[in-house]
Amino acid sequence: MSDARSQVLGRVHLLGAGPGDPELITVRARRRLAEADLVLYDALVHPELLEHCRPDAELVFVGKRAGKPSERQERINERLVEAARAGKIVARLKGGDPYLFGRGTEEAEVLAAAGIPFEVVPGVPSPLAATAYAGLSLTHRDLASSVAYLTATESPSKDRTSHDWAKLANGPGTLVIFMGMRKLDSLMALLVEHGRPPETPVAVVQWASLPRQRTVVGTVADIADEAAGLGLPSLIIVGEVVRLREKLRFFDSRPLFGKTVLVPREPARARPTLQRLRDASAQPLAAAAFTLEPPADPAALQAAVDAAASYDWILFTSAPAVQAFADAMGDRDARHLGQARVAAVGAKTAAALLRAHVRADLVAEDAHAEGLLGALRRELTGPARFLFPRAAQGRDVLVDGLRAEGHEVDLVAAYRNVAVTGPELHRLREAIEAADAILVTSGSVVRSLVAAVGAEALAGAEAPILASIGPVTTRALAAAGLSATVEAPEASLDALVDALESHYAEVR
Repeated sequence: MSDARSQVLGRVHLLGAGPGDPELITVRARRRLAEADLVLYDALVHPELLEHCRPDAELVFVGKRAGKPSERQERINERLVEAARAGKIVARLKGGDPYLFGRGTEEAEVLAAAGIPFEVVPGVPSPLAATAYAGLSLTHRDLASSVAYLTATESPSKDRTSHDWAKLANGPGTLVIFMGMRKLDSLMALLVEHGRPPETPVAVVQWASLPRQRTVVGTVADIADEAAGLGLPSLIIVGEVVRLREKLRFFDSRPLFGKTVLVPREPARARPTLQRLRDASAQPLAAAAFTLEPPADPAALQAAVDAAASYDWILFTSAPAVQAFADAMGDRDARHLGQARVAAVGAKTAAALLRAHVRADLVAEDAHAEGLLGALRRELTGPARFLFPRAAQGRDVLVDGLRAEGHEVDLVAAYRNVAVTGPELHRLREAIEAADAILVTSGSVVRSLVAAVGAEALAGAEAPILASIGPVTTRALAAAGLSATVEAPEASLDALVDALESHYAEVR
């Protein structure tokens, strides 16, 4: 922080993180996170939200979950004031909404008293998520025309005096009870004592909006027994709207709901697939099976790129090869390729070329080396000279096939797949152990998984399902003594997730 900046009073943003799903944060809150020098975040904040913070931002965990160690509220208040007085932009990231049964109001009062500029960015409240994602509705034209939010306090005697139970028990609307799981039986007894019919429907929703969400339905009379296995964080919903659940369920009725699916890639590269899995109600995990490293001989790649215009064709079979080639191109544009034509295996590689401002002249619909070889055979009218930048380790189907037909192929390593070690290997092993299914996308992934935990851990009744992206990967699994339970009909991650959904739909 510069001396000039430190003399300027900072500001504090009290941000609602929403109920759990990281996409349920507001656009404004996400923007404020990206601006912050210091972020104080609670236990119920989804860890993916911290990816929106600046790399140099200071991230401080302050707990704030019932029954768990937390930083004292007074110290949090002090931190907010101290940091703002030091000229910092502070984001106070809180689960749900800052002002709904949280300590956001107290924090704002402290800031106001200290003369600190602050802003409150509302968040999606947990009752809205809990009811929507559980297939309920807070209100309904025929069933509930009002909603009451109440919090269960620490003292049963105070519960009895701090709420008007006669009105709550006999009102026509929906009751949403926060922080009531530890005395669910006594709360229901209070409702019955004050006139609520024991047969009134009740739902308890834990981890609302997340793939580990659990919903238990019962009545005022029996919900304490029915929901005995649920813990915190949970919301209790009392009222006739609970009867809507079987009609309105959408989140926890999907085939992949609650299934933990491992994408064995670096989280940054896996993000689109993680989103696709989350959209399917799965619990996505990302852990790198290997890392992409520069080739052992980068000079060879550079020389090949420098001479690119001397080739008839340049072949690309992966997005990393495209990126490595583009990096070696430097400031030169596509004119450097001269008359060389460009071929890509599949739409994803073609899209990577477009991002590098190169349009492929030929795109094989069958996204395998065999498919590209067939497509080239239909294009070629005589001997040709090929440049093929690819991974240092790879199948030789394309190279051998072209050379066998009299073509010249210069194979150059554009990158290397290097097995993870140390903490990354530990994370991969933990992810494999936690997974219900693993998306297996290449022979390199197969080898890395086997190297990480051994083939025995990937086979048998207790092992995760192995979902293969296509026949080539399925054969690589077989060569390792493993079987693919699921195989995608086409070589794409979207098709692979679809195939996994179909599998779980069939075995339900």
